[in-house]
Amino acid sequence: MSTNRRYGDGCAIAVALDHIGERWALLVVRELLLGPKRFTDLQEGLPRAGAKVLAQRLKELEATGVVRRRKLPPPASSQVYELTGWGAGLEPVVVALGHWGAPDAESTEDRVGADSAMIKLRSLFESQPDRLWTSTYEMRLGRDRFSVRVVDGALIEMRRGEVQGTPDAVVSTDADTLARIIGVPRGLTRAIDDGRVVLTGDREAGRRLFEAVRPGSAVIA
Repeated sequence: MSTNRRYGDGCAIAVALDHIGERWALLVVRELLLGPKRFTDLQEGLPRAGAKVLAQRLKELEATGVVRRRKLPPPASSQVYELTGWGAGLEPVVVALGHWGAPDAESTEDRVGADSAMIKLRSLFESQPDRLWTSTYEMRLGRDRFSVRVVDGALIEMRRGEVQGTPDAVVSTDADTLARIIGVPRGLTRAIDDGRVVLTGDREAGRRLFEAVRPGSAVIA
């Protein structure tokens, strides 16, 4: 088990919490859902988690098999943390918690991270079988870059990093703005009009991406 503070309860829920129940543990998982991160990247995504606490959570999650470390090939040669296959299975848990906590999250002024905003976009996206389109998007949230690929109206890929090649549309904004306009009727249009979002490339494709998001407020913060 990842911690000595076990519940000592044979229920599967208690056993799961033995692994991920410590403070910050599940948020570390959230930060890794869209791809590997260096320790400094995790610190940036979780600025209120001290370095010692974050290092301890990573050590525990690695010991229990949720997270693993990997060294990138040259020229980067840096060490990153990523979810194992078992750890990636926590995605629906993270998304469900986001939906459950959304009513309270809407009333807070706390920051929303880039990964949170992108996971919200993915969780509220609905495939469009009657409106087939294929487009590649690059989402630029400050220094963070994410690539999104829609094929025949279905979102088939979302990952951290720039698009390889030329994206059909580029959405430039900040994480808080993206999180606030997802699922809001005319939210994208208003954000473009007041300068909070810059949409370049195929603007129609960009609008389709946001129109495919069902109304909702699943803030995952």
